[in-house]
Amino acid sequence: MRSVFVRRATKITVACLTAVLISSCSGGEPEGGSVPFVISGGPGPATVWAIGDAGHLGERERPVARLIADANPDRLLYLGDVYETGTAEDFEDYDALYGDLAQLTAPTIGNHEFPNRAEGYDPYWESKKGRTPPAYYTTDIAGWEILSLDSQIFGDDQGEQLSWLRRKVAGPGNCRLAFWHEPRYSAGETTGGGDEPGVDDLWQSVQGKAALVINAHDHNMQRMKPVGGTVQFISGAGGHGFRYPLDEDDPRFDFLDEDHDGALRIRLSPGRATLDFVAVGGEVLDSSEVSCSRG
Repeated sequence: MRSVFVRRATKITVACLTAVLISSCSGGEPEGGSVPFVISGGPGPATVWAIGDAGHLGERERPVARLIADANPDRLLYLGDVYETGTAEDFEDYDALYGDLAQLTAPTIGNHEFPNRAEGYDPYWESKKGRTPPAYYTTDIAGWEILSLDSQIFGDDQGEQLSWLRRKVAGPGNCRLAFWHEPRYSAGETTGGGDEPGVDDLWQSVQGKAALVINAHDHNMQRMKPVGGTVQFISGAGGHGFRYPLDEDDPRFDFLDEDHDGALRIRLSPGRATLDFVAVGGEVLDSSEVSCSRG
């Protein structure tokens, strides 16, 4: 369910000083020469995994975490939701699953951990990265710009994030991957799934400017048909709770799966991405390829 809380993007202040390896801002990633929250990768090919709704030390979550760790990823996108409510204790479970990949991880906050972010999400990532996590930020890998956005900022409080985002995507090309927790579109059939109009401003800002959008929130796997040059994926089959049922007849989607736990593997290279939904055990359930222009 969508959180009723509002996360306000914090303005960059004098306290946002650049350290030797990190900076300490709590709003959007600062412009200029400071080292970002997530260090950029090299220009060559890279393998990125994306998963959400996985941060609980349960019997189904463990195999998903092992699937990703055994693949030796170059980057992990954690798409949000550390269960049940993102407390410090809940993040101890998350750490047991994904802590070894923390330095490779680009996270975004989910609705479950959002209310307790001052106790769980913020101090956990500060302990791993050396600074309070920005609500939104950018990094680069394999010729792609990666944009982490916050779907818990909505309504009038989205303004600062949207202004930042629109500046970031104003340049030429569309070799960008944007990710946040709650999907704009979903074939989910329950209150835990379905379309989320509250993030439409995020979607409209990146449509056609980012070749890929990756979300979670729904406990399943989905690949949408391209919309205006952007393909949306949902990778929320991290193993927590029941798998949300899907409308198999939804004509907007090319792939839907509610039967497996697994994650999205994204092989990035300049101008191209190959994406595979991989189930626990290694079976590839769906493969697709997306091309992009670098300018």
